[in-house]
Parts: sequence; C-alpha cells; structure tokens
Amino acid sequence: MAEREQAKPLAPAAFQIRSDEDENMPAPAKSHRRNCIKCCGCITAIFLILATTIVVLVLTVFQVEDPVIRMNNVSVQRLEFANGTLRADVNVTLVADVSVKNPNSATFKFNNGTTTVYCGGMVVGEANTPPGKAKARRTLHMNVTVDLIPSKLLAVPGLMSDILSVRKLNVSSNTVIGGKVRILQIVKKYIVVRVNCTMTYNFASQAIQGGHCKPHLSI
Repeated sequence: MAEREQAKPLAPAAFQIRSDEDENMPAPAKSHRRNCIKCCGCITAIFLILATTIVVLVLTVFQVEDPVIRMNNVSVQRLEFANGTLRADVNVTLVADVSVKNPNSATFKFNNGTTTVYCGGMVVGEANTPPGKAKARRTLHMNVTVDLIPSKLLAVPGLMSDILSVRKLNVSSNTVIGGKVRILQIVKKYIVVRVNCTMTYNFASQAIQGGHCKPHLSI
C-alpha cells in the first residue's frame, strides 16, 4: 500500500514553469521589463480614454445645430389715406418682433442682416437688422422696423382695392442673417440663415392672419 502511494506521480505545477530566458535574466532587467509593460498599458489606456472623449465631444458639444429665426408678431403703423387712396407723403411702417433661437452650447454671434418686404411680388420696403449675440441655448428678441414706400405700394396692381374693400394687406418678407458659432475656440462654423414669411395683415383686428415662415440654412 505504501509502495503504491510512493509511486504516485505528482501533478506538475503550472505556475512554476519558466523559460530559460526568464531564469537567466538578472533581477534589474526583470524589473525594467515589468515597468515597460506597465508603462505601455497606461499609455494605451490614456489613448483610449482620449479617443472616447473626443468622439463624445464631436457627437454632442461640437455638434453645431441650426439657429431658428422666427417672426413672432407684426404690426402696421402710419397707414393713412386721403381722398380714397394711400397718402404718398407718409411712409407706412411695419414693425416686426423677430426672435433668434440658438440651440447650441456656444454663443451665436451674427452681423447686420437684411429684411426685405414684398407685396404682389414687388419690393416695397427694406431694412437692416441689427447685429447681436444669441447666448447658448437662449432666444434673443429684437424689433425690426421696415418703412414701406407709398409710391411702391401704389404701383402694386389691385392693392388699394384689397385695402379699401377687404381691409387686408397680403405681404411677404425675406430675412437674411449671417453669423458664426465658435465652440471652445476650436470648432468654428459660419452660418447664414434665411427666413421667408408670408402673412396677411387684418386692419380690423390689427393682427396677422395665416402667418407662415420657412427657414433655409447654408453653412
């Protein structure tokens, strides 16, 4: 019984297996090799973290969205008549409440813009919109005043009959605002926003009916 137990082979210890190179390597060299492996692992981890951070920033913070321009309210002032027609010596004033909504995480800085008013397909007035800044994820409101030239209004076929009989004024407008969004002084994009609006001004209620705006964006 004792002879069988003595003859039983021992299981090899896998953790004791070493190459001749490791056995013959001096202790300082082994320590240097371990440090190199640790250093390479740390550098690889740092690069992976940086790559992941950059991808997240590109897909979120650095993603530039379209600013939205709306014409919220429009009023007509100084529309005066004499002898059944529009007075040619008094400009009609159109005052519009224009808002610029910036959905980005950085300020949208824009320059002077232009607003052109059409009636019957003809240009009847034009004005400049002031420059400004729409802060990150904020909406900026500004008033835009456009003087409509009476002589140009009178040149529109059928305009006076609509004003006197229907008491309505059909107009359309085109607003162009250009600016830029700069994120962390790294990402810079120039944006030009164009908004076309059609509306009907009711003189009885002094309100806009059926206003519709369609934005266009170019980067």
